[in-house]
Amino acid sequence: MNDFKILIVDDELEITELISLYLRREGYHVFIADNGYTALQMVKEVTPDLIILDILLKSLDGIEVCKEIRKTSNVPILFVSCKSDDVDIIMGLTVGGDDYITKPFSPSQLVARVKAHLRRNSLSSRNYPTPPQHKLAFGALEIDLHSHNVIIEGKSVALSAKEFDLLAYLAQSPNKVFRLEQLYQHIWNTESFGDTRTLMVHISNLRKKIEPDPTQPRYIVTVRGVGYKFQADSY
Repeated sequence: MNDFKILIVDDELEITELISLYLRREGYHVFIADNGYTALQMVKEVTPDLIILDILLKSLDGIEVCKEIRKTSNVPILFVSCKSDDVDIIMGLTVGGDDYITKPFSPSQLVARVKAHLRRNSLSSRNYPTPPQHKLAFGALEIDLHSHNVIIEGKSVALSAKEFDLLAYLAQSPNKVFRLEQLYQHIWNTESFGDTRTLMVHISNLRKKIEPDPTQPRYIVTVRGVGYKFQADSY
């Protein structure tokens, strides 16, 4: 048994029983909520280390639950849903989800994702290879690797944990091109390469927050057919 607490929020009994079985085999403490309001109360009482959240919940859906949780917590949230359209995935990740898995799914795949998120979340200072200076500056953009504070033109910008991870990782290797699988494996701390849409949505959300014009990125540039790089030669 380990000390990690996982909250499963789903109103399908068969799904919660299956996920619980696999997670408990791995030694996790598992808690279950079958609706959004109960989930929010349990977040306060249990303070889970990770949340597995369905979108199609009665009374208060998973999107609204995620929004409420993000007002006070950066706990990793994995959406699990039968809704697989791009618009649904984008919505889930935009409101604060860290990952998105579509039903039906392999329980072992879900467990692997859970392990990866918990492992990454528990690393000291997110395991950044911090340079001698812990503050990076690129024109109007400033990044503090210690406080996780990001400033654009003198104003602080609120980033999710994954968005900051992406920005910090790219910015510490300016002008280096990273393949999609490299970024995913590092930021999600897993050897397997998940859905490219998860990474691309996080990049899109990050650009909206830090780029003067997200349609013409100045900092996070797409290298067509390869991946992304942090451009740092025009300031």
